[in-house]
Amino acid sequence: MFRTKLTWIVLIALVWTSMLSFGGVAAETVMLYPNIFADPPASLERAREFIIAGGPSDYFPPLGASVVVSSLAATVLTWRDRGLRWWLAGAAATFLACEFLFSAVFFWPRNEIMFVDPVGTHTPEYLRQVAAEFVAGHWVRVAGGAVTAVLAFTALLRRARVTAPGAPAGAGTAR
Repeated sequence: MFRTKLTWIVLIALVWTSMLSFGGVAAETVMLYPNIFADPPASLERAREFIIAGGPSDYFPPLGASVVVSSLAATVLTWRDRGLRWWLAGAAATFLACEFLFSAVFFWPRNEIMFVDPVGTHTPEYLRQVAAEFVAGHWVRVAGGAVTAVLAFTALLRRARVTAPGAPAGAGTAR
């Protein structure tokens, strides 16, 4: 009984955090990016001045950690359930690949160049190139966040279907 309740809690947490993460990336895309990347390097300097008290780097790392923890916990808790296993493993793998690994390899170095290195360190042409690369690569995060949220939500719906009162026998092996 405890494992069943824990599984529900973890699945709901995963859906909630993955949707918050995707929604945050989507909002950032339409509200912040047009201002930040409008006219590098001037727009990058304005962004440095604006994003002082808080910014994406304050929001996404703890949220991303909660998506990773809840997706791994959900995968472990449902591993014996073939009807859920691959939905959750896919959500975890997609998030880790598109949000964490891709960010660490691709975005973090570009963030350093655009927002951490002292102003004037890089030429305007180089900053425009780095900003264009950042915006183009951002679509990997958007797609990864969407796929993660859809996979997690699908797993939650499948779990609800097989554990609902009156579910047909053999509809799944929810544990």
